[in-house]
Amino acid sequence: MSKGGASVPDEEWERFLRESEAGSPGAPEEPSARARMVTRRLQEEPEPPRGWRTHQPPRPRRGKGWYAVGLAVVVALLVAVAVAPGRIVGWFDGGDAVDTLPLAAESERPDGPPAQEGEGPLPTQDEPFAGSPAARWADGAAGIHLPAPRATGWMSEAEVGTALDRTRDFLVASSLDPAVLRGERPTKAMALINPHQADVQAYLKKALRAPDRENDPLLLFSRFRSAEVRPVGDVVKTRGRVTFREGEKGAVEMSTDVTYVYPVMRASGDDEVARTIVRREVVLSWDDPEKIVIEPGTFSLVSYKVDTTNGGCDTYTGYLVPAFLADRTTADAGDGPAVDPYDRSTPIEERMREGDGEGCDVATRS
Repeated sequence: MSKGGASVPDEEWERFLRESEAGSPGAPEEPSARARMVTRRLQEEPEPPRGWRTHQPPRPRRGKGWYAVGLAVVVALLVAVAVAPGRIVGWFDGGDAVDTLPLAAESERPDGPPAQEGEGPLPTQDEPFAGSPAARWADGAAGIHLPAPRATGWMSEAEVGTALDRTRDFLVASSLDPAVLRGERPTKAMALINPHQADVQAYLKKALRAPDRENDPLLLFSRFRSAEVRPVGDVVKTRGRVTFREGEKGAVEMSTDVTYVYPVMRASGDDEVARTIVRREVVLSWDDPEKIVIEPGTFSLVSYKVDTTNGGCDTYTGYLVPAFLADRTTADAGDGPAVDPYDRSTPIEERMREGDGEGCDVATRS
């Protein structure tokens, strides 16, 4: 870069490249092999890369002034690669690259579904979220956004913060715990539910012993039959949020809305990877123990709803039952309305009302 109108001599430019490559003090940090490729290309090309749909001015004459421009371009690209590699890669790989940057946390309900990217690649064991919006979602508990706590109802700010953490603990224990996903009893999650809430305890007992339409454990827990299905990798993608307000009798009522994406394959060892998508809305109440009979550190369940894609339609075995392409027939196609399982812009109850309540919905993507 020029200083006082003087351009950088050739030997200074070469020294900068050597120091950048060697990582000497004062040189920009090299973020990746992609940055090295960019630097080499800039050395070989007669002019900086041209942006698409930009006006190209008349080609300038070669001269020492180009080194100053080239130095600025190299530094800018090094910074850009470090900050946003998903966007830079498309400049050199040809065509429009799909944005791979992780999404920011979901702090409020989105206005619509994620953009359709067209027919993407099928999931594989190495890339189980390929072709899915979930590829940009966070892993596990990191995808469940918690708001800043504030004093509400009978709880202080610190107590609300603790309740928020325990609410997320319940979501993790019920829908992300590897043992529960294998079909084991959700002991940790159940320990957080008020043992004095008689109707809920009766539901839990029946649902886990003899599940049926009215007592389905999948309303609260994600479980697969390990003899038939196993997870692909150890990552479940999630997107959702927790909100809270003052409820009845000064309770702190927390509403959770989270979508979980489970990549699975048959336990028999077949290579095909399928995805089961589960969205749950669970409302729970951290009650004032001076007004409600409740054990310390537990909450009362207010309501729970579930919307499942590729987890079995009208099957009440207590386990998610994903279908694989090799097993599907035309008779397996749903006869209900088309739905996007990644659309989080509409509450579950409202989406259910939009259908006729009969048959199985048809997912527009997996």
